[in-house]
Amino acid sequence: MERTDLLNKLWEFQNKHGYISENAIKEIAKTLKVSTTEIEGVVTFYHFFHQQPTGKFIIYLNNSIVSEFKGFQQIKAAFEKETGCTFGAYNENPLFTLFETSCIGLSDQEPAALINFQPFTNLTPKKVVKIIKQLKNGTQLNTISSTVTSKIQYTPTDDKTVFFRNYILGNSIKKLQNSSANKILNLISKAKLAGRGGAFFPTAKKWQYCQESNSTKKFIICNADEGEPGTFKDRALLENNPGLILEGMIIAAFITGATKGYIYLRAEYAYLLEKLESTLQEFHKKGFLGKTILGIDNFNFNIEIQLGAGSYVCGEEKALIESLEGKRGEPRIQKSFPTEVGYLGYSTVVNNVETFAKAARIIELGSNFISAIGTEKSKGTKLLSISGDVAKPGIYEIEWGTTIRDLLKLCEGLSPYYIQISGPSGSCINSSEFDRKICKEDLICGGSIMIFNRSRSILQIQKNFMKFFKTESCGVCTPCRAGNQILYEKIKKFERGLCTQNDIDEIKQWGTIIQLSSRCGLGKSSPNSLVTSIAKFEDYFKLKISPLHENQHVEFDMESAIQEYDSIIKETQL
Repeated sequence: MERTDLLNKLWEFQNKHGYISENAIKEIAKTLKVSTTEIEGVVTFYHFFHQQPTGKFIIYLNNSIVSEFKGFQQIKAAFEKETGCTFGAYNENPLFTLFETSCIGLSDQEPAALINFQPFTNLTPKKVVKIIKQLKNGTQLNTISSTVTSKIQYTPTDDKTVFFRNYILGNSIKKLQNSSANKILNLISKAKLAGRGGAFFPTAKKWQYCQESNSTKKFIICNADEGEPGTFKDRALLENNPGLILEGMIIAAFITGATKGYIYLRAEYAYLLEKLESTLQEFHKKGFLGKTILGIDNFNFNIEIQLGAGSYVCGEEKALIESLEGKRGEPRIQKSFPTEVGYLGYSTVVNNVETFAKAARIIELGSNFISAIGTEKSKGTKLLSISGDVAKPGIYEIEWGTTIRDLLKLCEGLSPYYIQISGPSGSCINSSEFDRKICKEDLICGGSIMIFNRSRSILQIQKNFMKFFKTESCGVCTPCRAGNQILYEKIKKFERGLCTQNDIDEIKQWGTIIQLSSRCGLGKSSPNSLVTSIAKFEDYFKLKISPLHENQHVEFDMESAIQEYDSIIKETQL
């Protein structure tokens, strides 16, 4: 057993016994010749590994903000009533164990839950009663789980659709047969493809760095760990066009000379594992993976799937590499790019699902086709996950340069008031900005748009976001670990009506500290939404400020309270 097999080994114990025992940890530690403390450190890092016995059915209920507004509390109460269990408690029931979890990629079908990683969507209290009754009666889980289908609500006209046009297996990679690595790289560069994981780094430049590396081994990693609340666009590609993603990875391997690839699939998408593995088998049968691909000399490339174990920070490429190596998914200190020193110390390309799919379409359709769509700096189309207070939640493939107002018409936004762009780590906009365009020149968006009307509490939204970040922080750096907790407490202070202008100023100061000094992207972006909401919804927050003088303090006066208590006692004794 190699250290890189650790996550798979831990899943083996977890799936077989419902938890990872001390004996299992000792056994693994002995095999790997490391301390039990090190293995325990890995186990405790991931949400979906347990060190105490669990029930036959482990239920994870999504607690993201869209779920909150769609009936989370009622669903939570129904699960507890029907199972007789409490969320977060172990050893209560041999059949059921309940946990809350952050976004599971089903924001278009909330409230939603995973039961043994099988999806259950659009839940109601009545549905919960029926589900639990069936499970108690021995009904097979896979016969009652929901069939998850992405709602592709909008695509452009045929001459502008990129992702969700008809897919024919092999169309992209067959074009490699009569070309060279540099010619293919030039097409990617000409189409101005930028990473779609949020950083928007030029893809051709990243692939060129790997191509030019002297590393004796090279790897291609597909980041399929989209954990940003409100985001589910990659899920749609994995469901509908998994072959397109594989072709993008194969193209990257052709350019860079990589021989091994990995798809790091978030555990919340485990129900897509079978389809991905089936697609991989089909590629092998057709000679699109393996040795001498398409008859091209020295073109050897294979892809494996690695299942994650529940950690938002693993969506950051350096943390993902650590996890893939069988370690805690803590972001590495930025000494060099992964294309220099990546997986196992070798040159590594990490891109997300949408990026690889787009690369495949560029080679299939040509860079001129892509360049004719979008804006000067943003070419082609963008996938958006839209959820919240809209009549048509789902996936929208839009041309770069589309306005927020046009989007609201497409999704039929219901009295839109507060719009969150790019998930909790992004920023928000108000109604004065609805004519802004989604593109690099104006309003950049990684893929998630959550729309809320005036009936929704901005404080509740921000509290949910900050709770998410303080829970998901890996805890390695103090600014992120402590700073997000401080911001969370500030929001609670707002709720109690005790905030002053001084607290607003401190939120801004802490936001700057966290952004500038955090170790990775999670911390650097975690204050974004709270800070921008204060700026964009100034009137709302002014109403939340306490009229108390800034020098006044709300304190508990113990001496005064004792005197009051004594006087009450004396009165009762008279």
